[in-house]
Amino acid sequence: MDQTQPDLLAPLGELAAFAGRWTGGGSGHYPTIDDFSYDEEIELSPSGKPFLFYRSRTRKPGGGMPMHTETGYLRLAGDTVELLVTQPTGFVEIHRATLSDGVLGFTAHALNASPDAKPVHQIRRRFELLEDGAALAYDMWMAFDTTPMTHHLRAELRRAN
Repeated sequence: MDQTQPDLLAPLGELAAFAGRWTGGGSGHYPTIDDFSYDEEIELSPSGKPFLFYRSRTRKPGGGMPMHTETGYLRLAGDTVELLVTQPTGFVEIHRATLSDGVLGFTAHALNASPDAKPVHQIRRRFELLEDGAALAYDMWMAFDTTPMTHHLRAELRRAN
């Protein structure tokens, strides 16, 4: 995050610590697929308002083919933080959390899907700042088709700016 523009960060309060571009790698697993690895870039860009624009892009390791992307917002809603996510696979998500010691342990508030989307029934996410804000870790759990809520993704990303 460009620290020369603190006016953009002011409305974010403690959420400002998440602002920036994060890069690194992660791994995925699920009972219905083979384990896999990926490279990822997450951007959490401030606007001067009480939200961060969120964009995640993953690729096969080493700069390979694109794998997944999603966009949305990480926003303050009173004492709560909301993560709003739109996926090109036909899903929209709203998650809510309370920021505590650099951790956002989100609880799903709403998940909706287009009629042609795959049968994902639940998603849960967790963001955590590590190493005094130099790293961002996240986890994602998912309930898909007949598989109950199961851990699916884990990544640790480094602050790239």
